[in-house]
Amino acid sequence: MPRPTAAQLAYGSATVVCSTVVMLLVSGVTAGAGVVVTGIAALALGLLVALTVPAPGRTRAARAAAATESARAEAPAARVRGGGEARVQPSMRR
Repeated sequence: MPRPTAAQLAYGSATVVCSTVVMLLVSGVTAGAGVVVTGIAALALGLLVALTVPAPGRTRAARAAAATESARAEAPAARVRGGGEARVQPSMRR
């Protein structure tokens, strides 16, 4: 599993802190169970935000290099130089 990026950590942490404060202020909860539920909801929201932050894309040069490499790997056998005549292995001759 890839490691989270700095942006994912920052957005997720900020979401947890801000959403916890806002939910506690809006709801007016003072009981322990209400604070726990609010904290769990804020953590779930922060995780959702961290997972939806777009991953950094590859650079244009890296995409071009990958495309060139895949084109080389898929080169058809007809393009290989070699005279064009069919060759029969010695063990297959009669």
